[in-house]
Amino acid sequence: MSDFLKKILWVTDFSDEAQEALVYADMFAKSFRASIIALHVVPDFSPALYDAAYVIRGELARRLDFIKKEAKKRLDSLKKARGISLKIIVKEGSASKKIIETAEEEKVDLIVMGKRGLSAIEKLFIGSVANHVLRNSFIPILMTKKRSGKPRFKKILVPTDFSDQEERERDYAWNLAKGFDSELMLLHVLELHDYEFPPRVLDEMFNSVMKRLKQRKRREKEDTKVSEDVYRAINASIGIIDYAETHKFDLIVMSTYCQSKLERFFLGSTTEKVISYSNIPIFAIPPTLNAG
Repeated sequence: MSDFLKKILWVTDFSDEAQEALVYADMFAKSFRASIIALHVVPDFSPALYDAAYVIRGELARRLDFIKKEAKKRLDSLKKARGISLKIIVKEGSASKKIIETAEEEKVDLIVMGKRGLSAIEKLFIGSVANHVLRNSFIPILMTKKRSGKPRFKKILVPTDFSDQEERERDYAWNLAKGFDSELMLLHVLELHDYEFPPRVLDEMFNSVMKRLKQRKRREKEDTKVSEDVYRAINASIGIIDYAETHKFDLIVMSTYCQSKLERFFLGSTTEKVISYSNIPIFAIPPTLNAG
């Protein structure tokens, strides 16, 4: 179990969402005996001031140095107040790039961050930090949400579309379930779009998919409880969100797989849509990873 998650990168901009993400990072660290690295990225404004007077550039450099020192102090204070062991890193530059860069340099096994990250105007033009990291990271990401009460992971939902990625998703989910002593639900969303089907046809479709779910590879030697279900919805993302929130799941595990780069560019993957609209934390897995 200790080999599953050894190092966790917690990303903070000192927002409420980031503070909540630390609670999740700490829970994961304790359950899997992992260490936590805290990362804060200070924006790099220097490219916009290449033509500015030397005195202005000098003042900016001093100001940025002060901001980085203050960020380290805040993280040190947080570390002491929470009683959490943290390795503190403060960098300067593009937040999403520095997050991915640090995760790879430190060889972390998981990135934990809140959904929000940039200002509204930045999101309008280039997308949020969260989306940039989600689309470019080769390391799993736990995208947390601000919720009341202490987080728990007793019920884990694993959506599947019978793609080549599903075994990776289930392997990660299995390891998480063992670490948290959770129940797993394997869910397939029967996408109906705007079409209407006779009840008999719907029943046949439902039974066919359920049969495929139950034929998935099982691990009888493990103690984890695994169930299967099929849910009808207009599309996959709506079905996953509705099912997860209706049945009060604590975590959704799914990959960032998308059929094509073009689809992902214009519409975003199903995972991105679930992250955007769901109030449940998402454990997002890059499609090229194996659970180890």
